Amino acid sequence: MTDAPQLVRPRPLQPDVVVNGETISAAAIAAEAQNHPAPPGKPGAAWSAAARALAVHALLLQEARRLSLAPEPRALGAGRRETDDEALIRAVIEARVAPDPPSEAACRAIHARHPDRFRAPTLYATAHILLPAAPEDAAGRSAAATTAEVLLAELVRDPGAFDRLARAHSACSSREAGGRLGQVLAGDTVPEFEAALDRLSPGQIAPEPVATRYGLHVVRLDARAEGAVLPYEQTAPRIRESLEKGAWVVAAKRLVATLIAKAEVTGVDLARAA
Repeated sequence: MTDAPQLVRPRPLQPDVVVNGETISAAAIAAEAQNHPAPPGKPGAAWSAAARALAVHALLLQEARRLSLAPEPRALGAGRRETDDEALIRAVIEARVAPDPPSEAACRAIHARHPDRFRAPTLYATAHILLPAAPEDAAGRSAAATTAEVLLAELVRDPGAFDRLARAHSACSSREAGGRLGQVLAGDTVPEFEAALDRLSPGQIAPEPVATRYGLHVVRLDARAEGAVLPYEQTAPRIRESLEKGAWVVAAKRLVATLIAKAEVTGVDLARAA
């Protein structure tokens, strides 16, 4: 009688992770890896990122148990509530993270160093000729581009023809005003259109048609008024909120680094998570 062959279980490509005696299976890490895109040529990067994320998750839940915290899930909007784990992690952070509030001097220093961040919106006076074509409509885009080139060539010869050409060709209701959109604030138009306005000098017609989700535009900038720097008193709440968020992130990272330094972890290097 011959001995029956023994089955040999294949070794997993990646090991389990053990955090203070608590095992995170390779299967769980593989599932989490779907949420961590890897750079080209580095397939193991997603696994490592997932392993670090789950290890930190485990450390925070262990800290919640050490503090005897109970989950109190909150509504997150759109019909969703926190899971018990999410509520416990939030509770740990609230219990252990207490960043110092930003000082008045720090807030004023930000305003003084970066005044351009705190300007009123730029005001534009502009006109356009809209040639509609959806981005996925290749044939329509091509036809619109051909028409735009014809219009631009005519405008090179006679810039004063913009009013007439807008009334004849534009699909925007502004055609009744010769394509004039009136005064437009920064943020009122799509980013591509606004970027084109920022490249123009007052009185200049864009030398190339401007493509947006609505189609192709022949664009003229009539005037631009840069927004004035807003006074500190008007921007202080926004500055303070930004500094508070930054301080909270720093304090939360410090908490995680503290938990990692005290932990016994195998299967993943948590140095990059600290």
